[in-house]
Amino acid sequence: MLIHGRSRGRTALPVAVAAAVLLSACHYVKQEDYDSAIAELRNNDAGLRRDVDANKADLAGLRSELEARFQKYDSAISQLQGRVRVDVASHFDYGKAELREQDKAALDDFASVIRQHHADLLVTVEGFTDAAGTAAYNQKLGLRRAQAVRDYLVQDGLGADKVRAVSYGKARNRQVVAGAWGDKGQPNRRVALVIDDAGADSTGQSGSPPGNS
Repeated sequence: MLIHGRSRGRTALPVAVAAAVLLSACHYVKQEDYDSAIAELRNNDAGLRRDVDANKADLAGLRSELEARFQKYDSAISQLQGRVRVDVASHFDYGKAELREQDKAALDDFASVIRQHHADLLVTVEGFTDAAGTAAYNQKLGLRRAQAVRDYLVQDGLGADKVRAVSYGKARNRQVVAGAWGDKGQPNRRVALVIDDAGADSTGQSGSPPGNS
């Protein structure tokens, strides 16, 4: 299972550019109106920057919480370019979409962190398969795996409208061990949990390499 979070990206409109737009919109602007408009733009810019800083702090806090919870699992947590990623051993049997009992504890801890402190975040469960089989079959199998994890997280207390499932099937650029299937392809038979701001977009993709995975 792969878990990673994306912080929201907001870009403040530079005050200088906004001022130029303001001046070009009319032939004459009173000095007091101009000063007031510039002050408002600067305040908005400062507010957006504070939001960005707050989002970074929230992301760091989320990482800390997950690190504390996942110390007991075979996992690796990293933060890079506004993203928190947790790799946990949670994989599916060949051609199967049933969640294994030994993987549920990690999902329980993940759900607990999100439910208690980050309930407004959107979680996208991405399903993957190994390289065996047709792209069409694996697209469906990956979605079944993602839905199995999504359903478990909802049963664990996450909002049904805050958890969604998508499939990347056997997309080669998403395989942990490129081209592997069977016993060697077990690392590819997995799900990923993507933590995002509510309303952010995330869509599944179809893979294309060769029965069941």
